[in-house]
Amino acid sequence: MFAKDWKKDLFTIPNVLSLFRLVLIPIYVVLYLNAQKPEDYFTAAAILAVSCLTDLIDGKIARHFNMISNTGKILDPLADKATQFALIVCLLIRRWNPVLLLLTVLFVVKELFQGIAGLLILRKGKILKGALIAGKVSTAVLFVSLIVLVLIPDISKTAEYIITGIDITVLLISFISYVRMYYTHSPMIQSIDESKE
Repeated sequence: MFAKDWKKDLFTIPNVLSLFRLVLIPIYVVLYLNAQKPEDYFTAAAILAVSCLTDLIDGKIARHFNMISNTGKILDPLADKATQFALIVCLLIRRWNPVLLLLTVLFVVKELFQGIAGLLILRKGKILKGALIAGKVSTAVLFVSLIVLVLIPDISKTAEYIITGIDITVLLISFISYVRMYYTHSPMIQSIDESKE
């Protein structure tokens, strides 16, 4: 059932936009890691802004035109997480510091937990209805703050630590929220057959 839905729903407009965001990732990585001039950093940040914009648009289109699908419920957060991971790792490479390293480790642990928990409930024929509020806030804060760090390569270490500290805080709150949800049989988890496209 889910496999058939995946093939049928893949090429809806929201899902194509999510795929587009995935395509932007290697372009961003190459541009940012090779950036030297201010305009190079601006271009890299602009690509991230386009990614954020398409993230907002695909959700609105999916809800307005009733294009919400189980495929989209997986593809959209996958594009978000892959983009965030690329951003964090690229920043760690270019601006290495222990706080960014902590953010990277926390991000990986959180996403591994959510990925494994998601697969476990999927094997039981269930799926997450959508992102938690804490997850949405975390995504928004991460994108905005990381774009700032990309756009301003000469930002002070103090400002960098403050921004990264905020990221760690919201990410930790989101992590705890998802752990609680998966272990309390939350109504946010529903049967695939009951989910409405």
